[in-house]
Amino acid sequence: MIRFLLRALGLFGLAAAFVLVIYDGTKSIAGNRLFLTSVGDLWTLFNAKSLSAVKPLVLPYANGVLWDPVTVTLLSWPAWAVLGVVAILFLLLGRPRRPLIGYAR
Repeated sequence: MIRFLLRALGLFGLAAAFVLVIYDGTKSIAGNRLFLTSVGDLWTLFNAKSLSAVKPLVLPYANGVLWDPVTVTLLSWPAWAVLGVVAILFLLLGRPRRPLIGYAR
């Protein structure tokens, strides 16, 4: 059941990443320059209050180092790339087991 859930989340994530690639591509073609939707922009679009609520939760850890270079860098990456990598990890975690050949159970 868990493998099915991981595969379903992975496929949904890949579909969402593909939609974001198409969205950025059409925006880039229409604007004659490269447009990339960052994770921070996407998070702000869906729920801006939760993004501002995460900063006080992350800031005390590692003396603020976890927020400024790590989280800010992650929030500036393209959303389709981050979502695609997370989806691929879910697909890898949810892949079916290989059959045991040559071993007695």
